Amino acid sequence: MRNRWLIALAAVGIHISIGSVYAWSVLTRPIMAEMGFTLSETTWTFSLAILFLGMSAGFLGRFVEKHGPKKSGLLSMLFFGSGMFGTALALHLHSLPLLYLFYGVIGGIGLGVGYITPVSTLVKYFPNHRGFATGLAIMGFGFAALIAGPVMQYLTAQFGLVENFLILGTVYMVLIGAAAMYLKPPVMPEGSAAVKKLQHGVTAAEAIKTWQFGALWWVFFVNITCGIGLLAVASPMAQQVTGMDAAQAASMVGIIGLLNGGGRILWSTLSDYLGRGLTYMAFFALEVAAFWVLAGTRDAMLFQMLVFLIISCYGGGFSCMPAYLSDIFGTRELSAIHGRVLTAWGVAGVVGPTIVSWFWEHTHSYADTLYFFAGCFVLNLLIAAALKVYGNQTAAPVKIAQPHT
Repeated sequence: MRNRWLIALAAVGIHISIGSVYAWSVLTRPIMAEMGFTLSETTWTFSLAILFLGMSAGFLGRFVEKHGPKKSGLLSMLFFGSGMFGTALALHLHSLPLLYLFYGVIGGIGLGVGYITPVSTLVKYFPNHRGFATGLAIMGFGFAALIAGPVMQYLTAQFGLVENFLILGTVYMVLIGAAAMYLKPPVMPEGSAAVKKLQHGVTAAEAIKTWQFGALWWVFFVNITCGIGLLAVASPMAQQVTGMDAAQAASMVGIIGLLNGGGRILWSTLSDYLGRGLTYMAFFALEVAAFWVLAGTRDAMLFQMLVFLIISCYGGGFSCMPAYLSDIFGTRELSAIHGRVLTAWGVAGVVGPTIVSWFWEHTHSYADTLYFFAGCFVLNLLIAAALKVYGNQTAAPVKIAQPHT
């Protein structure tokens, strides 16, 4: 039997390693300058990584359920580490296709497997506080860029781009490997109420046939699409709309990172008390109002407050989802079901920036994009209300004793 707080620490260790993908923008300009790639060519690397994160999570969720968190964590270490080392080779050879292959495809697969690996295990150690448990792990993914960004800047300036990926690849492989070796499902007496509770639920194949799964996939997709769309243009929009200078916009982006990570643990913990359905309704009601007001504001302070609110809801949408899935479908195949939902992330990583670019090219204004996003969240709010009222797929959770630590 493992200590559940050390299990939580191992989960954070994996997520804070793979979450470094969110610091990719730190390397965009150095890669463009040294490799001669265009902006679109360089940023497409990030989009590919997010796409394969979602796809691999969807298709390899069954692997996680079948082989357990230890083996799936080591598989994540292998793919993510190989992606980092291969990226170093691609930059050394000035090869854009190899960059796409190693960072986007191979590294992206490592991201997807690593993302879902600890979640199901962690929920089983905190059965009565599922939101807090999943928020704790996924918080690491949100905070990762705050650590990885400055480290990448330093390593690139001191040693070079290639060496940056070699050093970080080694560190991340050690960290993910050590965390994966500690992960283990809780041991409980056969036939106990706790075991029956953990084995309760539907299979992934059964879950995806329900309207509840489709509804959760859609609201997750919209939340990420609009959130990523805002993140993609937050700095230039702040400068153009409110007159903030580059330093002020950069400071705002740093705080966005804090709110992205902090919102994950805050909202997921609150969801244990409010209920997941009501929490998601709160997300979308706040985002409807925030995007609508943001489209018309020119005040720098109000602009930042609205962006921070949106990003906290964006992060909370990630951390509350595994707990919501376990509420509705049970924990029997939670990793596999969560992986299927994460395909929405992969699609949204491409769709979000594309929508923003399309609106900018046709209107030369950010306002229409923000109004469009507000409208999307009106639909999300209605779907969330339906889930709140009619979405219960399983019996209400039964309070059970915590696993021994």
